[in-house]
Amino acid sequence: MRLNADHLGHARKVADAILYEGYLLYPYHQSAQKNQVRFQFGVLMPPGYASVDACEPSSSQTECLLECGNDAEVRVLVRFLQLQRRTVRGVVPGSGELEDVGKLEVAGVEYTSWDEAAEREQTLTAKVADLLRAAKTAEFHLGAGELAEDLIGSDGRLAGRLVRQWSALDGVIKLHAERVAGPYQALKLRVQVENRSLSAVQLTSRPDGLRHALIAAHSLVGVPGGTFLSMTDPPEWAAAEVADCQNVGTWPVLAGPIDCTDLMLSSPVILYDHPEIAAESAGDLFDATEIDEILTLRTLTLTEAEKREARATDSRAAELMDRLDDMPAEMFERMHGAIRYLRSTPGAPAPAPDEEIDWPAPEITDRPAVPWWDPGADTSVSPQTDYVVIEGTQIAAGSHVIMRPGARRADAQDIFLAGREAVVEAVLHDVDGQIHLAVTPVDDPAADLQRNHGRFLYFVPDEVQPLELRPNASRRKSSA
Repeated sequence: MRLNADHLGHARKVADAILYEGYLLYPYHQSAQKNQVRFQFGVLMPPGYASVDACEPSSSQTECLLECGNDAEVRVLVRFLQLQRRTVRGVVPGSGELEDVGKLEVAGVEYTSWDEAAEREQTLTAKVADLLRAAKTAEFHLGAGELAEDLIGSDGRLAGRLVRQWSALDGVIKLHAERVAGPYQALKLRVQVENRSLSAVQLTSRPDGLRHALIAAHSLVGVPGGTFLSMTDPPEWAAAEVADCQNVGTWPVLAGPIDCTDLMLSSPVILYDHPEIAAESAGDLFDATEIDEILTLRTLTLTEAEKREARATDSRAAELMDRLDDMPAEMFERMHGAIRYLRSTPGAPAPAPDEEIDWPAPEITDRPAVPWWDPGADTSVSPQTDYVVIEGTQIAAGSHVIMRPGARRADAQDIFLAGREAVVEAVLHDVDGQIHLAVTPVDDPAADLQRNHGRFLYFVPDEVQPLELRPNASRRKSSA
C-alpha cells in the first residue's frame, strides 16, 4: 500500500511554508535589522554549540499514537535547510585576479554576499513488526563543498564570480515503536532527529553554529493504511496515552486534507490538525502567520532602490519582488477577503441571481456615551480595584501570580506559559458574570508596549496560583 500522492502533496505545501518561515522578512533586503538575526524555528545546533548557548538544542523528539497492524510500514521524511555562504568576488583591474568585494553590479544586476540555504531531505523506512523488536537508526552525512558561478559582463568578459560554500553535516534519525496498554493496542511511535556535526574550529557565536545546523527541521511521518490519532483532540480512550507523549522541539498534527488519516506532520511551529495554505495566497512571503494583503501592499510601497537591494539579497527575494510588481488586479481582489462556512438561514428564500434587494435604511438611534461592553458603563465593577480570593489570598491589579493554564484550554501555546510568573493588570467580568484575570508575563520584553495597547493574557481564577499580593487600598471583592 502506498501513500496518496495528492495527500502527500497537500502536506508538503504546508511543510514548505514551515521550511522557509522567517527565511527573509519584510522589507526583504539584507540590511534590514530584522534580517540580521535569522532562522528562529526548528534549529538543531551542533553539540559543540552548547558551550555558547545551552538553550538551542541539538536534537528533537516526536511522539504520537496511531492505529495500524504489525504488517504496516512506517515512512519518515526529515526535511531541513543547510546554510551555504554566498561570496561575491570581483575581478581586480590590471591583474585579472578575483577578490572578495561584498557587492558587485554586472550587466545591470546587483549581487551581494549573503547566507543562503539549500533544502535537504533524509528518509527512514521500517516495518512495524521490526520496530516492535528493536528500534531502527539511520545515520546521514552531507559532505562539505563549494560551487562557483561565473558572472559575465555585457562585454562578454568575466566580471566576477559567485562562490557558494557549505560545511559538512552529520546526523541521525531514530525510530522506535511500542504497543500501549489497553484493549485498543494503539502504536506509540517515537521519531528522534539528532545533529552530530563536528566543527574543526571552536564555535563562538550563533553564525558559527548555523553553518553546522539543521535549520527549520521537521518531519513527515506516513503509515499507509494506518490511522493517526489527533494530539490536540484525541478520542477519550487514548487521552491518557496522548498526554503521556513527550514532544521536544516539535508538535505533531494530522496532515493532508481532512479525509487523510495516514499522515502526520511534526512541526517546530505549533499548528492545528490538517493545516493548509490559504487559497488566496499567491505565493510565498516567508511569513505564513501574516496576512498576504498587508505584506503585499507594504512591499509595493518600497522604493526602487529598496527593491533593487532586495533583489540583490537572494534569488527568492528577487522572485518575490518580480511576482508582486506584476501581480494582476484580480489577484489583489482574491486577497482582500473571503467568507467561509457560509450557511443559508432555514426558511429564507435565496434571491435570484439578478434580483436587486432593497435593503431598509438603518435606523439611527441615540447611542449611550459609554457602550454596554465598556467597563465604565457599569459602576458596580472596577477592574483596577476589584479583587478575587484565590487559595485564601486576595488577588487584584498588581498582584503577582504563577500561570497554570487549565486542561480545558485548547490553545497548544499554553505550554509556554505554564509555571511562569505574571502580574495581574485587572479583574474583569464578562457578560455572563464570569471573572477573568488580565495578566502580563513579568519577563515579557514587550510588556510596556502590550500594556499601552491594552493587550493582555486572560485566565480564570483557577488557572493562576498566588505568588504575592502588592498592597492596594480601596479594593472590592469579586465573587469567583
